[in-house]
Amino acid sequence: MKLLLEVPFNSLSFGNVSYNIIRELYKRNCEIGIFPIGPIDKIDLSAFNPPEDIKSYIDSGIKKRWKFIKDKTPSFKLWHLNGSENRKAQNQHLFTFYECNEPTDEEIAICCAQDTTFFSSTSAQKEFEKNGATNTEFVPLGLDPDFYPTEKTYLQDVVHFGLMGKFENRKHTQKIIRAWLKKYGNNTKYQLSCCINNPFFKPEQMQGLINETLQGTHYNNINFIPPLAKNSEVNDLLNSIDIDLTGLSGGEGWNIPAFNATCLGKWSIVLNATSHKDWATESNSILIEPSGQMPVTDGVFFQPNSPFNRGTFYTWTEEEAIAAMEKAEYKAGQLNSEGRKLAEEMTYSKTVSRILDCIYRDSSLV
Repeated sequence: MKLLLEVPFNSLSFGNVSYNIIRELYKRNCEIGIFPIGPIDKIDLSAFNPPEDIKSYIDSGIKKRWKFIKDKTPSFKLWHLNGSENRKAQNQHLFTFYECNEPTDEEIAICCAQDTTFFSSTSAQKEFEKNGATNTEFVPLGLDPDFYPTEKTYLQDVVHFGLMGKFENRKHTQKIIRAWLKKYGNNTKYQLSCCINNPFFKPEQMQGLINETLQGTHYNNINFIPPLAKNSEVNDLLNSIDIDLTGLSGGEGWNIPAFNATCLGKWSIVLNATSHKDWATESNSILIEPSGQMPVTDGVFFQPNSPFNRGTFYTWTEEEAIAAMEKAEYKAGQLNSEGRKLAEEMTYSKTVSRILDCIYRDSSLV
C-alpha cells in the first residue's frame, strides 16, 4: 500500500495528529511519500521524542516525495480548509478540523473539491452535508499512546484543577479562569494550573492577557505554566490534575487536552456541544449545556466578513460552570473508570483504519 502525505510537523494539535497517523502507517508497512506543510528545514518532532525507526521512516518519506506524484497514488492531506484548494495528486483526501457552524461558499467549494473530506466531528460533517457537500466522512481521533497513567503521587490534600490549550476567546480562557477564581481564589485547598500560552502572541501580549484576566488581584493558588516542550511533560501535567476545565471551550474540532485527560481517568467539565458530543458522555464527563451563542469574530483569529470560519460559538453561564466545579470536587481523587474505557474504545489504529478503508474503496488504487 502506498500513500502520499501532505502534513505539518509541529508541537500543536495538527502536528500531534500527523505524528500519530504516521506512526500507525509505519506499523502497517505503508510506503509513504511526505510533503511537509511549512518550511522543510523547520520540521519539528522534538515534542514526541521519536525513536530512530520512526525518524528514518519520516526522513525516507520526505526524500521520496516526488516519486509519489502519480495518478494512481492517492494523497492524504491534514490541514485547514483554508489552504487546501490545491492538489498533489489526482485522488486527494483531506482531514480537517472545523470549529464553526456556518460553512461559507468558499469552504464548501474546497470541501467538495476533494475526493473525500474527513471531519473530526459529526456536527461539522452535518453542517457541510446540509450545505450540499456529499463527499464527507466523520472520523474520530484516538488517544495518543504516549499519554498514559503515570501512577505517581503529585499534590496531596489539594484539589488540583487544570486548564490547557491556546488562550483564545473561542476557548473562553479568560472566562474560565475568572469563574474559577471567583469560587476558589486564594483558597489553598484548591490549585489551578494553566498551560495556556498562545504561540501566535508575543510574550508581552500573553502577559498582558494574564494581567487583564487577574484584574490586578494577586492569587496564591493559580499557576501559569510556560510552554511545555515535550509531550512527556504534558502527560505529567495531565496526570497531576484531578479536574480538567479545558472542555468548557465554546467550539472545538476535537479538544485533545480534555479528551486526553478524560482517557487518563480524570474528570473533565465539558460543554455539551460541537465535537465534545462525539466522545464526552454523562458517564465519563461532567456535562453542562450551552446557555447561548456568541459571534466567532474576535478581531484576532476570526475576522468579520472572512471567507473562512464564520458563525457562532457556544456559551455558558458562570453559575452553571461553578456548579459543575462544585460537583467535580466530590469526584476529585476518584478514578474515572468510564474515561479509562474511552481510551480503549478510541484509538489511532481505528482512526487510520477508517481513513484507509475510505481511501482504498477503489481496489485499483492499492
